[in-house]
Amino acid sequence: MSTVNMLEAKTSLSRLVEAVESGLESEIVIARNGKPAAKLVPLGAPVAKPIRFGHAREKYPPLDYEAFQALDADVEAMFFGEEKQKT
Repeated sequence: MSTVNMLEAKTSLSRLVEAVESGLESEIVIARNGKPAAKLVPLGAPVAKPIRFGHAREKYPPLDYEAFQALDADVEAMFFGEEKQKT
């Protein structure tokens, strides 16, 4: 990570962007009056989002294969607007 002042960033912006794009610099901090004001990073560097696994765990009852397949008739009846026939 390197730091450049505002004047240098204005005069050599294309060189700084090229350095970040090529991977020569991972990020460049632009400072105003010696204080960090902005950060130049490549767009290809996505912000890592935490992956949430199991957030619906135990909210729904377990469903075996036969019970899952039995739902097909119910879904079809709802889709076509037919009333469910009781047997």
